[in-house]
Amino acid sequence: MLEKLQAMELRYESIQARLSDSAVYADAEQLRELNRELRELSPVVETYRKWKAAGEARKEAEKLFSDPEMKELAREEWEAQTAAQERFREELRVLLLPKDPDDDKNVILEIRSGVGGEEGALFAHSLLRMYLMYAQKRGWKTEFLNLNETELGGVKECALLVEGESVYARLKFESGVHRVQRVPETESGGRIHTSAATVAVLPEAEEVDVRIDPKDLQIDTYRSSGAGGQHVNKTESAIRITHIPTGLVVECQDERSQYKNKDKAMKVLRSRLLDMERGKRDAAAAAERKSMVGSGDRSQRVRTYNFPQGRVTDHRIGLTLYQIGAIMDGALDELIDALITADRAAKLAQSATS
Repeated sequence: MLEKLQAMELRYESIQARLSDSAVYADAEQLRELNRELRELSPVVETYRKWKAAGEARKEAEKLFSDPEMKELAREEWEAQTAAQERFREELRVLLLPKDPDDDKNVILEIRSGVGGEEGALFAHSLLRMYLMYAQKRGWKTEFLNLNETELGGVKECALLVEGESVYARLKFESGVHRVQRVPETESGGRIHTSAATVAVLPEAEEVDVRIDPKDLQIDTYRSSGAGGQHVNKTESAIRITHIPTGLVVECQDERSQYKNKDKAMKVLRSRLLDMERGKRDAAAAAERKSMVGSGDRSQRVRTYNFPQGRVTDHRIGLTLYQIGAIMDGALDELIDALITADRAAKLAQSATS
């Protein structure tokens, strides 16, 4: 690990030297790549330097052990720096874990109502609102790619593009079945119903990530429609794209322009195809290492929102929080941080035995 850290520090210093050369700024692509690499190296190098500084301070304290007047203070300093070195060493172990190549990507967030009929659709709307509010808190930008609503304001299905810093890194564990237990607004007897909605978090795929042969696409147009007249128009601007080899079907009717709807539908299709490839790529690794937070499979029940008890339980890590109101208003950081910590712990445990 020490050799790797030394090499990373040398690379960091080399990039800093190159960025001080004005000639580099003439090449925008090279400049962007160097800045990206510098951002990735910075936390590792900074922590490595703190680890080295703690080691030097520890050695200086050792030199005073033979001085009767300074011995006690030196011992305290030595213990403090030893603890600091250990803390920085653990931080470095986490920082050196293999990075998910998709962590910095934007995401396409898909929500579909599941069991529960209209109540399932209303819960899907609640989840959509929760993620929109969370994105706003994080300073992320959101754009609807598709929205299919019910007459009562529920969501049958929707697709949302979320853009910003570390979007996929923070949202990737949201994939799966989300279950709700509450008394529906449509229920006059006050009985608690259980409904569900499915969330899929897909890293946004660029054209360079997924090559699609136009001959593999069947593109149909139709008139868009919506609940209560919303998004309705008289032209065939809505788009349905079928990817023939996989059978994937994507629809988009959010825009009044056929061209814009096609562009948005292709974004979703590329991301779904990339997600399929990612699933195949990770299948072998998942078989070898069962992560504490699960695979993110959309068939997996990940979380229950119990309104009568005011609690939210994440089943993958056994975490229950009694703050359902705040969570439904987008306060997701405590849940997401716990999932990220559990995933890192599982990876650290796996790296220690491999």
